[in-house]
Amino acid sequence: MEEYSAMAFVPLAPFRPRLLDALRGYDRARAGRDLGAGLTVGIVALPLAMAFAIASGLKPEAGLWTAIIAGALIAALGGSHVQIGGPAGAFIVIVYGIIERYGVANLLIATACAGVLLFLLGLLRLGRLVRYVPLSIVVGFTNGIAVLIAASQLRDWLGLDVGKLPADFFAQLRLLGSHLDTFNPSAFALGLACLLGLFVWPRLWSVRLAERLPVDLPGVREASEVGARIPGPIVALATLTFVAWYFQLPVETIGSRFGAIPRGVPAFTLPDFSWETVKLLVTPTVTIALLGAIESLLCARVADQLSNLPRHDPNQELMAQGVANFVVPFFGGMPATGTIARTVTNIRAGATSPIAGLVHAVTVAVVVLAAAPLAQLVPLSVLAGILFFVAWNMGEWREFAHLRRYSADYRIKMLGTFVLTVVFDLTVAVQVGLLAACILFIQKMGSLFSVERIPGDSGELRYRLYGSLFFGATAKVDPIVEAVESGPAGTPVVLDALQMVHLDTSGLDALRQLHKVVLLRGGTLRMENLQPQPREVLVQAGFLGELARHEASEEVPA
Repeated sequence: MEEYSAMAFVPLAPFRPRLLDALRGYDRARAGRDLGAGLTVGIVALPLAMAFAIASGLKPEAGLWTAIIAGALIAALGGSHVQIGGPAGAFIVIVYGIIERYGVANLLIATACAGVLLFLLGLLRLGRLVRYVPLSIVVGFTNGIAVLIAASQLRDWLGLDVGKLPADFFAQLRLLGSHLDTFNPSAFALGLACLLGLFVWPRLWSVRLAERLPVDLPGVREASEVGARIPGPIVALATLTFVAWYFQLPVETIGSRFGAIPRGVPAFTLPDFSWETVKLLVTPTVTIALLGAIESLLCARVADQLSNLPRHDPNQELMAQGVANFVVPFFGGMPATGTIARTVTNIRAGATSPIAGLVHAVTVAVVVLAAAPLAQLVPLSVLAGILFFVAWNMGEWREFAHLRRYSADYRIKMLGTFVLTVVFDLTVAVQVGLLAACILFIQKMGSLFSVERIPGDSGELRYRLYGSLFFGATAKVDPIVEAVESGPAGTPVVLDALQMVHLDTSGLDALRQLHKVVLLRGGTLRMENLQPQPREVLVQAGFLGELARHEASEEVPA
């Protein structure tokens, strides 16, 4: 009864946003740094939010208002000082697939349900469990998502006259290949110029490059520092949009496909919610929640490494992500999570607190409300170029070249997850990847357990046990059973468990089976030098008592 009560009681995580701690001792200097960082990240978020929404099969305003609403909620309620939340590239493939299969209305319901699930994960202190997802699986599905994002942008980059793209990777390639005759050179040129510009821009304004000039020109270093702070995506978006408008290039724009972006705040709308619908959306709900949790906590860990601020609270971060994902669907938004690129930009711009995240959300809102009509002039091929750049930076491409350095287990999990993500979807990839990780881990741990025959007294079988005797290693006890069955009757067996650090119920059952064989042969079984955990299991199961009683009965003279 006491054991059940202890297991039933799960301490809940306190709801304490990091914003409350960050405001202690907040001064004008920190406010200035947060203001500058928030403005910078807000400008960076504008093209990304629109691009992520469009690539996901939604209207651009869905991404913009997700950046505003979710960005503000995650900053205000989150467990990190500098994390920026909003729509993320990792969700593009997932959201597109859900919309194609279930529709936009059910996407909103699944997102809200995922928000509830994320909040419960944080409330129940399960935030640290995300760290148990193997790095090989994270790298595999991240690279797979990057490939799928790039493939989804081929239509707009090449300017192909294609209708709605299927979610399947190979079906997309077949459809695009059958419409190559509609190739638009103007769209391709704009997308290529955008992509090349994003690679060149930070190097163009590199301070090191300025210092290598043969002539020491005054103000070059200062100009380089200022230019480096201007976000490349905004420069590409503004200049190439102007080029397309000025020269009246025949390219598809946001306005020609979606119409003008509304300048007002989206209306609060309740989705058509029912329990039957929720049951049908279990898979997309779990997928959104799982991906959101992994992305946000990985992003928060990156932020911890890059900044000198206190470490994030994973449970509080998950609760904030839950609130944000529960709220945004009521305003027509899409799933949100922590975003690595914007968070890194926030840190490098000098952010010191969640105030920068709030400023970022306000910046996006002001631009949307004041200049939304200008967005309809943006060529879709330019947004495709931005997403190609995002996909390139998202992927851990060096991992493929370095695969020989890793173990076979790592290669199997990474490549398997990558292929399954591209061929099927993220849910299947993560499920199979985790299953493979568990099987390989069990195999590895099972191989670490060993049984060694050691010298004993005359007529005695003595063995030393090493490692963890659990369900994956019980077969290692079979040689002892075979030795007892083939040996003389009445032979006592002694197990030295000094090096056995763990025992589970399957291991206990293997010891019981050994004991039965020993008794049938008229012998006794004794265990010595037990460690605390195995001793506790054996005592609770009454097995040590059984061994003691049978050994005592053998010592009683006939």
